[in-house]
Amino acid sequence: MTTEILLDHITKQLRMPTIAKQYRSLAREAEERNLRYEEYLLALLEAEVQAREENQRQRRLKQATFPIHKTLDTYDFTFMPSLNRNRFLTLAKGEFAERKENIIFLGNSGTGKTHLAIGLGIAMIQNGYKTKFITASELVEELLIAKEEHKLGAFEKKWLKYDVIIVDELGYIPFSKAGAELLFQFFSNRYERASVIITTNLEFVEWTNIFGDEKMTAALLDRLTHRSHILLLNGESYRFRQSMKQRENGEW
Repeated sequence: MTTEILLDHITKQLRMPTIAKQYRSLAREAEERNLRYEEYLLALLEAEVQAREENQRQRRLKQATFPIHKTLDTYDFTFMPSLNRNRFLTLAKGEFAERKENIIFLGNSGTGKTHLAIGLGIAMIQNGYKTKFITASELVEELLIAKEEHKLGAFEKKWLKYDVIIVDELGYIPFSKAGAELLFQFFSNRYERASVIITTNLEFVEWTNIFGDEKMTAALLDRLTHRSHILLLNGESYRFRQSMKQRENGEW
C-alpha cells in the first residue's frame, strides 16, 4: 500500500496522470503475460505519450475556433469533379506549410470552399500543426482594434505562432480603406514566414473591389499566389446538390 501511495504522489508531482491511472492494470497485464520490466515500463510511457498527444490535438482543435466540425472524408468529391481528392490528402500531410506555401479556394458561393478549408485545417491539427480559423471580416475588425490600441506588432506576432491561418469569406463584405490596408499588411507579414488558406468567391481581377488600390492589390496577389496552390471550385452549389441528394434518399 505504501508503494502505491508513493507512486500516486510521484506521478502527480511529475504530472503523469495516465501512468497514475494505468500502472496498476498494466502491472497485472504484464504479470499475466510474463513481460520483462522494460516492456512494462515501455507500455506505461507509451500510454502517457499517446494521452498527451491526444490532449494536445484537442487543445489545438479548441484553439482553432472552427465554426463547425467538417472533415475531408465528409466532402463528396463526386459533386466537384474538377477537384482531386488525392491532392487534398497530400496537402493534409502539411508539406505545404513546411514550405510556407498558401492555398486559395476560389469559387461560387455554396461550392464547399469552407468545408474543404476546415477539413484541411482539422487534418493539419491531427498531423501536429497549429491552425487557426477566422473570417476575413472578423480578422479586419481585430486588426483595427489592435491598431487603435497600439498593439499591431504583438497581434501579428501572436498569429505567426500558427502554422496555418484559414481566412474565410474574403470578398463577401467590403472593407474600409484602413481595414484593407491592415489586411494587406497582415498577409504581407506572413509572406514566406507562415501559410494562409483563403476562401473567396471573387476572381483575382475583382480583388481591387476589396482593397481599392490597384497597385496594393497587385502587390498582395503577387505575394499570395507566389508558391501557392490555387483550387478552383466551379459549377452549381455543392450545398444545393447535397440537399437534393438527401431529398431523393428520403432523408428529409
